[in-house]
Amino acid sequence: MAQIDRVLRSNLKLRHLQMLVALDQFRHLGRAAEFLSITQPAVSKTLAEIESMFGLPLFERSTRGTEPTAAGASVVRFARSVLAGFDRTRDEIAAEASGAIGRTSVGAMVAATPVLLAPAVERLKARSSRTTVLIDEGDLTRLLPKLRLGELDLFVGRLEPGYASPDLETEALYDDPMAAVVHPSHSLAGKRKVQWADIAAQPCVMPPPWASLRVKLEQQFFAHGLLPPVDVVESASFLSQITFLQRRGAVAFMARSVAAHFAQQGMVAVLKLPVPVDLPPVGLITLRGQRVTPVTTQLVECLREVARGT
Repeated sequence: MAQIDRVLRSNLKLRHLQMLVALDQFRHLGRAAEFLSITQPAVSKTLAEIESMFGLPLFERSTRGTEPTAAGASVVRFARSVLAGFDRTRDEIAAEASGAIGRTSVGAMVAATPVLLAPAVERLKARSSRTTVLIDEGDLTRLLPKLRLGELDLFVGRLEPGYASPDLETEALYDDPMAAVVHPSHSLAGKRKVQWADIAAQPCVMPPPWASLRVKLEQQFFAHGLLPPVDVVESASFLSQITFLQRRGAVAFMARSVAAHFAQQGMVAVLKLPVPVDLPPVGLITLRGQRVTPVTTQLVECLREVARGT
C-alpha cells in the first residue's frame, strides 16, 4: 500500500498518465504510439517502467492488442481524473491571461438542452461573451462517468433516481411531462383526439431498451389493451427523432417543453394525446466535493433563473 501511495503521489509523471489514457483509448501499442507521436518500443518501455513502479501488470498484451487489468483500469481512472484537473486549471489560467472569464464543461440531455441550457448559456454570454461553454450531449449512462472523472463540471437533465449516489449532489429545477409528436404533415397532426391505438399502428422512434422511459411507454400500450409498436427505431437522439418523423412518418416522444419549443418553429406537431408516464424532474448534478469554477457557478445561477422564469 505504501508503495502504491508513493507511486501515485511522486513517481508518476504527466507523460505516464497521458500514455496510460492513450493505451486505454486505443487498446493497441502501435496506435497509441502514433497518437502520442513516439515509437512503439518507447510505449512498451514506458509501460514496463510504470508497471515496475506499481509491481503489478496494468495491461495484458496479446496479438489482438492491449486490455487493462483490474489494477490497470483503476490507474487509468486516476490518470483521466488528474488530466481533467490539469486541463481545467490550464484553461482557467489561459482565460485569465487573455481577459476571458473562463470555461465550463456541461453534460446535457436532450430534455434540457433547447429550453433550459441554451437560454442559460445566452444569459451567461450576455454577461461575458468570451466565456467558453463545452456541451457534451448524451444520457446519464455516458455522462456520469465523465462527471466523476472531472471531465465535466456539471450535468443538466432528468434526475433519474436509479443513479442517485452519495458522491453526487442533485438539484431539481422543474417537472416536464412527455408528449407525442409527429411531423406537421402527418395525418395524425390535425386529428382532434388521438388514441393509443392510432400510435400503435404507426412507425415509432422509441427510447433504447435499457431506458426506463421505454418501459413506461410500453406500459401505456398494455394499459390500453394494445401491443407496443413493432415498427420502431430505437434512439435517444433528437436528430434521429426529427429525421425519422420526416422520412418515415414516425411518431416520437419527447419532453413537452421541448416539443412545444420545436412546434413553434414548425418542426413538429404535438399530438392531442395525454402521455401519463411518471418522470423524474429536470435538474442539475454536480460531483460532491469537487471545486466549482467561477464560470460554472455563474452558469448554475443562469440555469436557476431560466427555470424560475426570472
